[in-house]
Amino acid sequence: MSLKLLVTLSENDVAPRFDLTTEVLIASFREDGSVDRTRTVVLAHASAEDLCQLILTEGIDVVVCGGIEQEYFDYLAWKKVRLLDSVMGPWERALECFREEGLKPGTILIDRSERTSHD
Repeated sequence: MSLKLLVTLSENDVAPRFDLTTEVLIASFREDGSVDRTRTVVLAHASAEDLCQLILTEGIDVVVCGGIEQEYFDYLAWKKVRLLDSVMGPWERALECFREEGLKPGTILIDRSERTSHD
């Protein structure tokens, strides 16, 4: 059985808010953990309810997102979807970290050296 992962997107990063997401990446994994295929889906508008419906319709096993309201977290968990929330950083790093089995809720994937100072 292959695994399907959905990452909420905001340009090149994991979207900071589930309810404001208008674009997602869906990745399918093979049994050996390698990525079978990826595709991007653009939503008509930001809607947590529509995003939950997409997750269930697509048969998503794992969702990677930033902040998510408890109501939607609980609903998806009840539907047996694994949630990795409060993830920050580039979605490509999140995908790679997940593939290597190192992605957990609250993971920050931003290197300090990449940030700019606003002092």
